[in-house]
Amino acid sequence: MPGLVTASGVLAFLTDEEPELKVFALKTLNDDLDTVWTEVAGSLSQIEALYEDESFPERRLAALVLAKVYFHLQAYNESMTFALAAGPLFKFDAPGEFEETIISKCVDQYIAVSSARHVPSKQSKADISLPTLETTFGAGSVDGSALISPTTPFSQSTLPPKSLLSRASTDNTILDPTFQPTKEGRSSSVVQITDNSTQQALHSVIERLFESCLKEGKYRQVVGIAVEAKNLEVLRRVIKRASEEGNQSKDSTQSPAEELMDYALKISMDIVQERGLRTEILRLILDLLSDIPNPDYFAIAKCVVHLDSDEEADKMLRQLVTKGDPNSIAIAYQIAFDLYDNATQEFLAKVLKSLPSPKWASPPSTDEEGPAEEEPLLGNEGSEEEELSEETATVYRNIRSILDGSKAIKLNLEFLYRNNHTDLSILNKVRDSLEGRNSIFHTAVTFCNAFMNAGTTNDKFFRDNLDWLGKAINWSKFTATAALGVIHRGNITQSRKLLEPYLPKQTGVSSGGSIFSQGGALYAYGLIHANHGAEALEYLRGRFNGAEEEVIQHGGALGLGIAGMALGDEQIFEDLTKVLFADSALNGEAVGLAMGLIMLGTGNAKAVETMFTYAHETTHEKIVRGLALGMALIMFGRQEGADPMIEGLLADPDPTLRYGGVLTVAMAYCGTGSNKAIRKLLHLAVSDVNDDVRRIAVMSLGFILFRKPGSVPRMVELLAESYNPHVRYGSAMALGISCAGTGLDEAIDLLEPMMKDPTDFVRQGALIALSMIMIQQNEVMNPKTAAIRKTLKKVVGDRHEDAMTKFGAALALGILDAGGRNCSIGLQTQTGNLNMPGIVGMAVFTQYWYWFPFTHFLSLSFVPTSIIGLDHDLEIPSFKFHCATRPSLFDYPPEQEVKAEEGPALIATAILSTTAQAKRRAQKKERAQRRESMDIDTPTVAKSAAPAAGDKMDVDEDKKTKSEETKDKKEESGAEREGSVDAKKKAEKEKVGYEIENMSRVLPGQFKYISFPAGRYKAVKKPTGGPLLLHDTQPDEPKALIEEKLKKVKTERAPVVGQGAPSRGPPQTARQLLQNMQAIGSRAGMGTDLREILSISSARHGQQARPSQAAGVGSGAAAAAGVLTAVDEDNEGDEEASKPEDFEYFTDAEGEE
Repeated sequence: MPGLVTASGVLAFLTDEEPELKVFALKTLNDDLDTVWTEVAGSLSQIEALYEDESFPERRLAALVLAKVYFHLQAYNESMTFALAAGPLFKFDAPGEFEETIISKCVDQYIAVSSARHVPSKQSKADISLPTLETTFGAGSVDGSALISPTTPFSQSTLPPKSLLSRASTDNTILDPTFQPTKEGRSSSVVQITDNSTQQALHSVIERLFESCLKEGKYRQVVGIAVEAKNLEVLRRVIKRASEEGNQSKDSTQSPAEELMDYALKISMDIVQERGLRTEILRLILDLLSDIPNPDYFAIAKCVVHLDSDEEADKMLRQLVTKGDPNSIAIAYQIAFDLYDNATQEFLAKVLKSLPSPKWASPPSTDEEGPAEEEPLLGNEGSEEEELSEETATVYRNIRSILDGSKAIKLNLEFLYRNNHTDLSILNKVRDSLEGRNSIFHTAVTFCNAFMNAGTTNDKFFRDNLDWLGKAINWSKFTATAALGVIHRGNITQSRKLLEPYLPKQTGVSSGGSIFSQGGALYAYGLIHANHGAEALEYLRGRFNGAEEEVIQHGGALGLGIAGMALGDEQIFEDLTKVLFADSALNGEAVGLAMGLIMLGTGNAKAVETMFTYAHETTHEKIVRGLALGMALIMFGRQEGADPMIEGLLADPDPTLRYGGVLTVAMAYCGTGSNKAIRKLLHLAVSDVNDDVRRIAVMSLGFILFRKPGSVPRMVELLAESYNPHVRYGSAMALGISCAGTGLDEAIDLLEPMMKDPTDFVRQGALIALSMIMIQQNEVMNPKTAAIRKTLKKVVGDRHEDAMTKFGAALALGILDAGGRNCSIGLQTQTGNLNMPGIVGMAVFTQYWYWFPFTHFLSLSFVPTSIIGLDHDLEIPSFKFHCATRPSLFDYPPEQEVKAEEGPALIATAILSTTAQAKRRAQKKERAQRRESMDIDTPTVAKSAAPAAGDKMDVDEDKKTKSEETKDKKEESGAEREGSVDAKKKAEKEKVGYEIENMSRVLPGQFKYISFPAGRYKAVKKPTGGPLLLHDTQPDEPKALIEEKLKKVKTERAPVVGQGAPSRGPPQTARQLLQNMQAIGSRAGMGTDLREILSISSARHGQQARPSQAAGVGSGAAAAAGVLTAVDEDNEGDEEASKPEDFEYFTDAEGEE
């Protein structure tokens, strides 16, 4: 039947009295509506009248015709309403543009209605006290309207968050000051459905849609809609249905239900932005996983950590140990490692307390301080002493050693020690290029050394450069001592021995060392025990409370905060508060930060109220800044729970507190990619009147988006060209933070022009950011690596470069080779959770802008990139795994070639043209005389031969110099050509696929190439880095183990040099310096005077030197201790240095007189 050309005749039937004719007209119009809808639009009122007539038999058909007409008129809301009224006549089977659009509108409507009905679950224990924040900050704001501010996305309006499906239509009225949130609903595109029939119709359509998806096996689409609609009942129903169908098929290794739960877990972690909803989804997944006979225990562990459910963790570990088979025990060990990586100290302490405690004592520890360090963490355990078999007790003891961190720390320390590839020539170049007497340069070299050797326990550079180390004074000395904590991070059993020469003594005992080295030692002690307080907390707390010097309190507070990170200990917080109330600007900044570190992520309202109140009372900007940073850390990961506090801080007239408000946005929403947080930060970056606030606003984008690094360069592209240098600096650091370790080309392209920025601190930020992005990159992975390294070395050695830029270049060189080239910067853990110490370390590191010692915090972000295979006994077996790529792709960068020092090149003697002419005439005359007479006049010949010989030497030297230069150039070009040819041959010859030993460096991008060959050991889970438990398929066979090199290294206790006799330190250093001078002088042929000076020095200080040398002062550590503990100021009673005699000068003029 041909289609309608015009609808005028058919429309006439709509006015007929016969219902059959009306039905015929509607059916005819429905079939050809796409061509005649323009004519039908004029008769909408008649069709609507038929729909509203309850006696009309085909009301649904009339509704369908109306829906199609309104669709063509682009009135989609009305079209959807009538399509719903059409009921079964609205078909999904033959989808066209009309059906797809209406289904999309129905899904949006369903999500809006369902999410509006969703009632949040009751608050967790940690959130009970949070509502008091509203009154605190509401009253503290300028006009009291901070909580209802319409200009910010954090306002407590009635607008629920936008649907993920309709994100593209997000409007920007949120930034319009005139916008008032008067309307309830998701957006203007959502219909307000009031009648029950339409709601039921909507529900019916969605159910039909769900059913069609489930029949086709498209479970993920239903899960996605259910999560967005916050309808957890649908989510539960879908997973159960998938489980039932999976039981019937039993085809695949992983059931559809497990795949769905993995998918739901992934989207809840990565996409869901509301913390409350994420918690509900994870709780549901946890309940469903518990019902499966053999669940994915690693997925359960993820849920348990996020839900902060220590009871579930304890139950899971007990369940695995009870099974008793080797595979279950290996999984239990692996989960314990995962819990240690992802959970807080407080959580781990609760799990340790609830685990059964063996009745018999643990075997004695060989380490002197090992058991003592675990006591506070495990002190209250043992509430249930159970009769356990020896085998079970061993398993629980191993789990304890993993959960308290000692095993993981020991393994990482061994890995970094045995694979250390630090290039000391780079470090020496930095030292030689930067003048040590300049405080900023000395500090820069200290940081470079600390980062390069972070965690490797290799402090050789300090021991070999005592004269350079002796130039450290005051806060440079504080920083240099603290650097030992970065280098020896994790060496917890030897920490007291290492730092004893520097640590302050007990209360009441006078310590002769410098207060700066004592404060730095407490800071270093905290860095060694970072996020693993244990015994260190009691020690640090005692020294902090007993300290009277502000510098020592400063270092003690920093050490206490780092070691007690996220403990939530009220007593330590009170101790810090007492010192804070003393209102000292010197230690107040550190104390404010430490308060935030202790309460990290707890959202403790009382703590925030105390800090906020004091920030308004004090007059010291440093204290306000420390408190602002501390408050931001308390709200770590709280998301919408931190909104009231954010509003209060951002509305404050004090720019330092607004700065803290922006940091709170970064910490509360870190890694979430939250749209409202990004909009707020971008708004502040271009609107705030304070440069510091604008800088941190741009920089904070890196914290929000580090899980989506590819989106950051596009976002800050325009900000990187801002007229304001602070915004440019912030954009550089945002790129560095978010793209750390990725080698992202787009980020590098943005940063390269910034290295030539006219402002020094922008160049500094660009260099540091580049090093973060290029960390662990080689020339094969990124061809720009060599050029960037060359640029950094050039900047460090450039005498005309600004000090700030050179400081940034030195830091950058240290970051590039962090941890002996075995560490990357990780803001998320190997399993995808937030790396809390890493994020906190990066956040505090950015505050080096105000206070250089904060730079050491970056070491908390360094994550070893390794695979450490362990068997069921937690021993390290010797085996190899396969990497299916070329060896050069992930190889270490080549070490810098050290050029031999050459003497100054001989310069050809300059000869004037007149002189040359005279010589030629003389030679010509001489030759003529020789021809005329055979008799040779000896004096004449001797006299004339001398200049001829001299002339010949000049010419020869000149020719030799030119020929040598040409030869050198040829050799260099030939070497380059040979090198390039060799490289090409190597690339051609290089085979794909090679074997890697256990406990080797494996980069994050390398894991997709890693496989375990068929052999004795199999991994219990997919490798993600760090400790990996292996299943031994041949447990009865003898096994080969990797020898731990660190066990052979004995850390000797450094003698206390300079304590009680402060003047001893410098003479020892001076004497060594004189010895070096003597050695240099003797080589130069002038050692006699130096030997005399040295003998005088030895005679004068012999009585002091002998006992010290007997005690081992000759060792580098002892001498370094003498340098760093030397007191900078003169003390009363110190012997004055003898006045040197005046030098006598003799000149030729005086001799003539």
